[in-house]
Amino acid sequence: MRPDNWHLTEDLDEFLARAGDFLRSRPALHTVPLTVADALRRRGLHLYGEEAPLFGLLEADDGTVRAALLHTPPFPVHVTALTPQEADALAARYAELGRPLPGVSAPQETAEHFAAAWRRHTGTAVTADKRQRLYRLGELTEPEPRPQGRARTAGPADRDLLIRWFEEFQEITGGVGQDAGNWADARISHGGVTFWETHDGKPLAMAGATPETAGQVRIAPVYTPAALRGRGYAGAATAEVSRAAREAGVAEVLLFTDLANPTSNGLYRRIGYRPVADFSVWRFAGPALGG
Repeated sequence: MRPDNWHLTEDLDEFLARAGDFLRSRPALHTVPLTVADALRRRGLHLYGEEAPLFGLLEADDGTVRAALLHTPPFPVHVTALTPQEADALAARYAELGRPLPGVSAPQETAEHFAAAWRRHTGTAVTADKRQRLYRLGELTEPEPRPQGRARTAGPADRDLLIRWFEEFQEITGGVGQDAGNWADARISHGGVTFWETHDGKPLAMAGATPETAGQVRIAPVYTPAALRGRGYAGAATAEVSRAAREAGVAEVLLFTDLANPTSNGLYRRIGYRPVADFSVWRFAGPALGG
């Protein structure tokens, strides 16, 4: 496996033309590159930051695509499942670019292999940051007890609240600098956030959903302000968003959880989500350690 087996490009159309069938072949496991590529296509390449995104694919000798990557700075590079040899070749290829890389997000073993390879090739310190579990909706079960209130789709009048809640969500989850205003505008444009609110219209929690692509929708983010937690509002909002996706004919309704949060993992299992695979995020230090 050579580093130049990896083809890298800043051309989204080229990437989707060559890797689209591969990504759509396993829409649950490839939910992140599918939904992020769709957002870039609809909202512009600089949706997540000023630096141009980078896309990549690994082709077998017969021309079939074996793996893909998508990097939207300042986020970690997201990589589909790789063998240790493929991860090493990618780390070497990426190191040749001299392009800053803050980390990697990938299926758990792939992330570990790539982080180790990145350290070998660059001398950079690497740190395990977050373990996540991908869930798929099975049979939806209403959370019990159901809190008082109702569901409502967020609209333009809710923009300021969405921005504030998204900034709070990023702060508590350690998210990196996605612009909250761009996020709110994107979600409002397709009805991508549902509030659970009081009967007189006070929002209590929110659950978002990506647009459908390749038959899958991912629920994210789910957030309740600190003073309102523990009352079932997030579960009610998540159930409503999940039901709407299922009723719209979406084949795969997905979400990620942080495995360090047993409360959210327990909640999603109770309303019908079942584990698919574990992922992890590794962070890379900025300067190299030197040889």
